[in-house]
Amino acid sequence: MSGPLAGLTVVVTRPEHQAGRFIELARAAGAATVALPALVVEVVELDAATRASLAPDDYDWVIFTSANAVEAALAGLPPPTRCRIAAVGPATARAATARGIRVDAVPAGRSDSEGLLALPALADAEGLRVLILRGVGGRDLLREELARRGADVVVGELYRRKPAIADPAALRLLAEALRRPRATVVAVTSVEVLDGLLGRLDASQLARLRSTALLLPGQRVAAAARERQWAGELIVAPSAEDAAMLAALERHVAARGRPPPA
Repeated sequence: MSGPLAGLTVVVTRPEHQAGRFIELARAAGAATVALPALVVEVVELDAATRASLAPDDYDWVIFTSANAVEAALAGLPPPTRCRIAAVGPATARAATARGIRVDAVPAGRSDSEGLLALPALADAEGLRVLILRGVGGRDLLREELARRGADVVVGELYRRKPAIADPAALRLLAEALRRPRATVVAVTSVEVLDGLLGRLDASQLARLRSTALLLPGQRVAAAARERQWAGELIVAPSAEDAAMLAALERHVAARGRPPPA
């Protein structure tokens, strides 16, 4: 197959329901792909009191920190109709818009808590009631900083990430790809996905895995990879958006040259 990524194998570790578009783009660019979801996403069941406390229209702002938060909110909470909505990035905004939720603010340039905190609409948060919808165990930076700015902040943890069950066929394909480390790139989209991947392999596989190139979004995830003894080259995309990740990978291959033939 021809294309800018011809000869490359990309190991895609996103949850299965979110991986399809990136796999399509990578294959269209000439890469072979291995779908190896590291995590599954499970909606948290909320009792009636919790659902009432998280009713979006009781707040001035509702912040969706992921597309998963959008899905989980619509599964368990009343739909927002009056509050203003902020989304952590374009993918989250698209997920909300596709389900009829008007998005009022999206960070430019980065899709994380720091990007949300740079939004002009949240700069003066004094007296605002803010609801942050996220996964269990998410970063606390957003809540802490908005509270420091004077907001009354409530966090709703609507979903949890669990280790995915390893598919034997995918693990065999991974083992084959790791025999050609210079022609293999592992793609992760968060620290949680990286930890899920590292937690499912044995010591011999981990040594080979860590020697490959790692495609990831942002310097925070890159720092986490180094903390976890990742020895291979880090390819840092500006965000976890499919197009941004693919563009970063294509730039890397163009700069380094195509991998050697098998």
